[in-house]
Amino acid sequence: MMSVVHRLTAGWLVDHLSFINQCGYEICDSLVYPGGVTSTGDCHATSTFTATFSLRDGPIPRPGDAVERESKTPKMRYVFREEFFDISKPHIAAAPAEQLCCEVSLTEVKANTTSEEHGEGTKSGVGDSVASARKKRKRKYVFNQGEVDALEYHSKIRKLIWEGTLHLVQEGLKSGFLHCSTAELDCRKSVVPGHIGCGLAELCEMAKQFPAVNESDCQAVHVLDDETSIPEQDLLSCVMENSSNCAKIVVLMGQKYLVPPKSSFLLSDISCLQPLLNYKKRYDVIVIDPPWENKSVKRSNRYSHLSSWQIKQIPVPALAAPNCLVVTWVTNRQKHLRFVKDELYPHWSVKTLTEWHWVKITRAGEFVLPLDSLHKKPYEVLVLGRVQGDVKEALRKSEDVLPIPEHKLIVSIPCSLHSHKPPLTGVLAEFIKPDVECLELFARNLQPGWTSWGNEVLKFQHIDYFIPLQNEN
Repeated sequence: MMSVVHRLTAGWLVDHLSFINQCGYEICDSLVYPGGVTSTGDCHATSTFTATFSLRDGPIPRPGDAVERESKTPKMRYVFREEFFDISKPHIAAAPAEQLCCEVSLTEVKANTTSEEHGEGTKSGVGDSVASARKKRKRKYVFNQGEVDALEYHSKIRKLIWEGTLHLVQEGLKSGFLHCSTAELDCRKSVVPGHIGCGLAELCEMAKQFPAVNESDCQAVHVLDDETSIPEQDLLSCVMENSSNCAKIVVLMGQKYLVPPKSSFLLSDISCLQPLLNYKKRYDVIVIDPPWENKSVKRSNRYSHLSSWQIKQIPVPALAAPNCLVVTWVTNRQKHLRFVKDELYPHWSVKTLTEWHWVKITRAGEFVLPLDSLHKKPYEVLVLGRVQGDVKEALRKSEDVLPIPEHKLIVSIPCSLHSHKPPLTGVLAEFIKPDVECLELFARNLQPGWTSWGNEVLKFQHIDYFIPLQNEN
């Protein structure tokens, strides 16, 4: 998989932008129909593009690669706007001392926090350590229990994050994927489009007024073909599938969205999951990116959030195949991490295997935030687990694949768009069999070979995030 630039013992250096542009966003014989679906022509007649995308097939073939040699049809190829990955400088620069060895003494934090709680002495603790080492904080600060827990967790994984990222960054600099000098990056700034309206969540709210979809409804899937108009009600009541070898464009509420080849999606609210269950697929990989509840989300009102109780209601057992690999993105709040491992996974009969970390770096190989930042960290957690079930089936499915390793890093330049997570297809390939069924829950974008669900499932498929390149053959 070309999205993996380097693979070391510590983990992977991933090129998120390349992955998107390998997804085959090529439109053939473009004709827009009244219902909002853009035809891509009959790509099957001339293309030799493999019908089934495998996680182990290497780079995702561009459908146009074969078509261009045999056809003279004009095509439009789309690439994701590079400027969304132009993270050339850290969001917050780290002081020289912080870049190497500034570490917090947890013993001192706990001792001083405890003494403060009992009214002993002044407000001291980790604030003193940080103020002296970093020379930033002028006032002393007492940490609450959640912050102490977060520091304790950080102290356990800090060395792994630091050393693993260092090795991967060194490889990236050697190969030229990363650049020490950001001068050339600063010179090639493009115009970033302004706010791109996404009314998908609102559309899903409207969908609650539609008649309920029940288990007996026979139409579980709607194939995006060349002559079908799709009313919004139909779009929200069944899984949409692009089974062709070319990309398609869907128009919703006057906005255009690109759908990659060999992908399927359900645009719906968490209260309308029945169409996904009607789809009758059982998935070998389920990736979940829940909208975790926290104070900043409540204040910003940027997107809706779910309580822990609501997340537990997601029917993962009904969607999972035996021995399914479940991967959950978790914020750096220890409350959420404990909930996933101690409550959520047991509730779904999922056994926790390990934790991986996504580390965010700039194009120069620096952490986007100081590693020891007290506010936000330059990494996020992924909790990996397996559905417990039929032992024989589990053994059969584990043949010829490597066991999930204890701790790995996924290091990448993050997208500047909020919550645009890096692709896991390439890094998971060696741990699962080829041609498996993959599902992403709470997705905001689509991938070839995957089913995606969410109330903003097409958000980052908006055509304004892409640049069209005309190909004349």
